[in-house]
Amino acid sequence: MDYKDIDLWVSKIRMEGKRPCTYSEEFINPFEPSMYIFQSVETDRFIRIESEGYDAFYCYFQPCFRKEAPLIVHTPGYGGEMSMHPELAQYFNVLHINPLGYTTPKGKSLEKMTMQGCGSVFPDTFLSGGMKGYYTWLVNCVMAVEWAFRQEGVIKDRVSFFGTSQGGGAALLLGSIFNDITRATASDQPFLVNIKMADYKGAYGMGRDWYKDANADLVEQGMYYIDTIHHTHRYCFPVLLTSGGRDETCPKETIEDLFKRIDGTKSYTHFEHLSHGYNKEFIQMVKAWFLIYA
Repeated sequence: MDYKDIDLWVSKIRMEGKRPCTYSEEFINPFEPSMYIFQSVETDRFIRIESEGYDAFYCYFQPCFRKEAPLIVHTPGYGGEMSMHPELAQYFNVLHINPLGYTTPKGKSLEKMTMQGCGSVFPDTFLSGGMKGYYTWLVNCVMAVEWAFRQEGVIKDRVSFFGTSQGGGAALLLGSIFNDITRATASDQPFLVNIKMADYKGAYGMGRDWYKDANADLVEQGMYYIDTIHHTHRYCFPVLLTSGGRDETCPKETIEDLFKRIDGTKSYTHFEHLSHGYNKEFIQMVKAWFLIYA
């Protein structure tokens, strides 16, 4: 496989994500005791997206406080958590996408998160040769971005992506899918980077029992498609990367190697004191990076 296969794969995802969808809004209850999040009645809201042949899934939309602003998109870690970013909504329209219906406004869908409390999107990708799993996950993301572009106050055809762990890897994949209009990406301790170099360490060992006896060619193909190092020829936008010195989930060596492969504007920061997961340092870096480039 080579870069032409990657180009075809991402173009299929982009086209599939433009399929007809239905949308419904759910405004949050600011007095709901189980929701300790920033809330703005009838402004910030959940969006339910449905399309024939796809499970319904949710997004969370935070319109910018300014009249018109760029769109920035956040994607979740492998645990499928929801994430709100009021500190970024001062400058940008913020869309958090939670694909595959893993998490809803009422909490996680345990019937979908069947792999030790997480979804099986990683092994599903290998079992299908990259035609399900993250393929479907990313199609959901395209559906959501297409919805966001139709909202008042969102600058059209201009988008940036960010996230931590799986969300960081997804930001790079979505930057590749939307590379003609992506302004910047920011990936904190990203997953889906140098899968073979990782050699099943940390997160890369997830679901191995699910696919260890599967068709080797399918596994290889699925692995190739979702590894961000095979998308670097499409990175025509500024890329920010971070790693953590105490991170045993996404090895820093994989991220450092990806950084070396990227041409153009880029930034890499290693936080020696950080373990894996969301951190306050990254959000401040995202704000600065996107104020420059988004």
